[in-house]
Amino acid sequence: MNIAVIIAGGSGSRMGQDIPKQFINVYDKPVLIYTLEGFQKHPQIDAIEVVCIDGWHDVLWAYAKQFNISKLKWVVSGGATGQESIRNGVYNLEGKCADDDIVVIHDGIRPLVDETVLTDVILKAQQYGNAVTSLPYNEQIFVVDDEISTVKYIPRETLRRVSTPQAYRFEKLLWGYKKAFAEKIGIYGSSYTNTMMVELGERLYFAAGSDKNIKLTTKDDLEMFKAYLKSDKDNWLK
Repeated sequence: MNIAVIIAGGSGSRMGQDIPKQFINVYDKPVLIYTLEGFQKHPQIDAIEVVCIDGWHDVLWAYAKQFNISKLKWVVSGGATGQESIRNGVYNLEGKCADDDIVVIHDGIRPLVDETVLTDVILKAQQYGNAVTSLPYNEQIFVVDDEISTVKYIPRETLRRVSTPQAYRFEKLLWGYKKAFAEKIGIYGSSYTNTMMVELGERLYFAAGSDKNIKLTTKDDLEMFKAYLKSDKDNWLK
């Protein structure tokens, strides 16, 4: 099986709204539902789990029924941090997933996941045991020397920028979170599953990415998302 774990446990304070940003309505549909529809429509996704902020579980189930998200099987509570939220989702799948099942982790506030991106991350994970969505880095990166100047840059050809979706065999994913939380490795700050796995000594494999796969963090991001939805030249939403 291929199981999607959608992370929607944050409060979204940087958006400056009264409700969590994943539940903000855009053209009469919550952001999180746009995200879930991408996984609902994908033929290789068998089931969906959402890690949801407390107090919004019933709302999510109601929206799932309204918008026909029939693959939604589990809703679990998020944690105090992003890594705790992902851990909660992974632990909930213990006893429900086989060792070689592929678990696709994705941010609930990335509603423009492309079908081809999702297909490739699943394929690469089946081949190599894991896969992270990635893109070349097209800007120059300089290292700060004394706060106002620099004498060193990092060749952009050596860099990749990664995001979600990312996918892992369940056995390795469960092992990773148990070890990381037991030994306090890769679970603090902005750590995510991919950075945690590297800190645990694992090699990660690149999958295809898309510039449209934006994360809705600020109001400007929300306006960009609306612009994509209104775009006449794109037919990806059909």
